[in-house]
Amino acid sequence: MCGICGIFFSDRDWRVKADVLAGMNRQIVHRGPDDEGFFVEENVGLAMRRLSIIDVKTGHQPLTNENRDIWIVYNGEIYNHADLRPGLEAKGHQYRSRSDTETIVHLYEEYGCDCVKHLHGMFAFVIWDRRKRVLFAARDRLGIKPFYYRWDGKSFLFGSEIKTILAYPGIEPEFNRATLAEYLAFGYITAPETMFAGICKLMPGHTLELVEGGEPRIERYWDLVTQVDEIPRSRDYYVSRYRELLEGAVSSHLMSEVPLGMFLSGGLDSSAVAALATKIRGDRIKTFAVGYGEEQFSELHYAREVAAHINSDHHEVRLSREEFFQSLPRLIWHEDEPIVWPSSVSLYFVARLAREQVTVVLTGEGSDETLAGYTRYALTLLNARMDGAYRAVTPRALRELVRKAIQSTPLGAKLHRKLEHTFLVREGNSWPSFYHDNFFSAFSVAEQKNLLTLEALAVSGDPYAGSMAAWEHSHGDLLHRLLYADINSYLIELLMKQDQMSMAASIESRVPFLDHELVEFTARIPEQFSIEGLGGKFILKRAVEDLLPRSIVYRKKMGFPTPWECWLAGPQLDDLERMLLEPRSTERGLFRPEQVQRLFNEHRASKRDHGNRIWRLLNLETWLRVMIDREPVEAVSPGGARTAAVLS
Repeated sequence: MCGICGIFFSDRDWRVKADVLAGMNRQIVHRGPDDEGFFVEENVGLAMRRLSIIDVKTGHQPLTNENRDIWIVYNGEIYNHADLRPGLEAKGHQYRSRSDTETIVHLYEEYGCDCVKHLHGMFAFVIWDRRKRVLFAARDRLGIKPFYYRWDGKSFLFGSEIKTILAYPGIEPEFNRATLAEYLAFGYITAPETMFAGICKLMPGHTLELVEGGEPRIERYWDLVTQVDEIPRSRDYYVSRYRELLEGAVSSHLMSEVPLGMFLSGGLDSSAVAALATKIRGDRIKTFAVGYGEEQFSELHYAREVAAHINSDHHEVRLSREEFFQSLPRLIWHEDEPIVWPSSVSLYFVARLAREQVTVVLTGEGSDETLAGYTRYALTLLNARMDGAYRAVTPRALRELVRKAIQSTPLGAKLHRKLEHTFLVREGNSWPSFYHDNFFSAFSVAEQKNLLTLEALAVSGDPYAGSMAAWEHSHGDLLHRLLYADINSYLIELLMKQDQMSMAASIESRVPFLDHELVEFTARIPEQFSIEGLGGKFILKRAVEDLLPRSIVYRKKMGFPTPWECWLAGPQLDDLERMLLEPRSTERGLFRPEQVQRLFNEHRASKRDHGNRIWRLLNLETWLRVMIDREPVEAVSPGGARTAAVLS
C-alpha cells in the first residue's frame, strides 16, 4: 500500500525535474510514511510513498524487471500474487523479491495490457515501458484504489490524490462549475470528471495507454455481468456457495507481514468479516469502533456485543461535536473534493485509533451494494409495483394535485420526509425523480432552479447524466439494474471515502466483500433470495447465522449514523448560516442568498428537514476555501470551529 504520482511528457526532448516530482510526492506522505522512491529519466518521472505491508525489507518502489526496461509504481495489494509466481517463473521470469509488485511487472512482460485480467485484488499502478516508449496505467475492477490524472496534450500528470497534481508548478486549482448540479444532487461526481477543471479520474475496470506523441487510449477490461441463473438453484445453494466464496475472500485479505485488525461497527457486514477472520486465524483479533455521546446514534453497544462474542481485543473512540467540526477542513483537504457523508469524519477517527496498534484493517464495505442491503432497493421495488397500479386508475391531473398537496401542506418534517419516498410524490415516468431524487438528491432539478443564480445555473451541468449513464447501461430485472447502477456510481464514491479517510491516518483498509469473484457470484442470485419484505442481504444473513448472535444478524440496519441532526440544533446552526451568507461566500455568485436563508429558517422552525442540504452547502464552501482559495486549513472555521487542536 502506498501513494503514487508522476509526470510524462509527450515530447521526448522535454525533461522531468526531480525536485518538481519530489514536491508532488510530498503531498501524500500520509499515504506512505515508511519509504519513498523515484525514477526519473528524460521525459518520464515516477514517484511513490510506501506503507510497508508485504515484503517489508525488499519491496521498495519504483521497481523494475531484470532488463531494467519496465518500471512500475503501484498502490494496492494483489492477493493471488503468490499463486501467479510459479507459472511466471516457469516461463523464465526471474524474481528478486517476494513483493506482489514484481508479479505485476512480470505479468506485463508476459501479457502486456492484459496483465490486469490475471490480477486478484485492489490496485492502481503505472508502468513505464522503455522498449515501446509507452506509459500504461490501470485501476482495479471496482475502484477500491483511486487514480487521478491531468492531460493537456503535452503533459500527463497522475497521482493517488488530486493534490499531487495541484502541486505541479503553474497549475492553479479551478472549480469545474459544470459539475455543480451533480454535486448538489448527489454530493459526488460519477463521470470521469472531477470538481477540478482539467483533472479526471481513471474509472474502475479501465486501463490507459499513452504513447509519446499520441493521445491517451482508455479501454474497459472488466464489467459486471448481471445475469441471473436461467435455472435458479435452491436458496441453500446460494447461501453455501456465498459463504464459501466470502470465507475465501476474507482469508486472502488477511495477507500481511504487519499487525492487522478490523473496523467493527456492530452491523452485520463488519461483524461477519470479523467473525470469519477470527475463525480463519484461530487467534484473537483486534477490533476498533467509533461512537458518539448521543447514544441514539451510537452503535458501540452492538460492537461490544460482537467483540465479546468473538473474544476480540476491542478498542473504542467517541467523537464529539466539537471534534467533528474542527476536523472537517483538514479532512476535506485529505479527500480533495467535498465530503459526501458525515460518516467520513467518523471513519477517520476510528482509523486514527486503529493506527496506534495496526497497519492494516478489514472493513465491511460493499455488501449493501452487491446484496441489496439498503432499504431503498426494497422500497423501489414496492414503489414500482404500487406506482403502476396507481397510475392505471388515477388521472394525471389528480396525481399532480395529490403531489402538490403533500409538498405544500405543513405536515411536519418527519411525515413529509416519509411521504416524499413514496409513489404519491415520485413521478414513475421519470427515473431521476423515482429513484435518484428519492434516495440520493439533496437538491432536485426544481430545487436547484430556485437555489442557483442565473449565471451559475447556466453552466452547472446535468445533475443526472453520470448516474443515468450507469442506469441505461444496466440490464436484467429491476433489482439487478439497481445494483449494477449503484456499483458503477455510488459505490465508487463510497470506496474513495474509505481509501482517503483511512490513508489520512496512514492505515490500509481492505474490503473482502468486493473480491471481484464474490461480486460476480452475487450478480447471479435471484431477487427472491435477496429481499424479503423491506429487508435485504438474506443470503449473507443465512450464510453467517452460525457465526454471530441472532440479535446481530437480524437487527435493523442503522448504517453508520452520525448525530448531524442533533448537532445542527442550537447555536451551531446560526454559526453555519453566518458562514454561508457572509460576503466571501455570497460573492462567489453560486447561490441566491435569500434561498439559502429560507433553508435555515424552515429547518430552524422544523417545517422541513434540510440537514442534508445544509451539509452539502457547508462542504462546498469549506472545500472552495481549502482547495480553490488555498486557505490554510487552520484558518477555515466551519461554524466558528478551529482545526489545529484535533488533527495536529
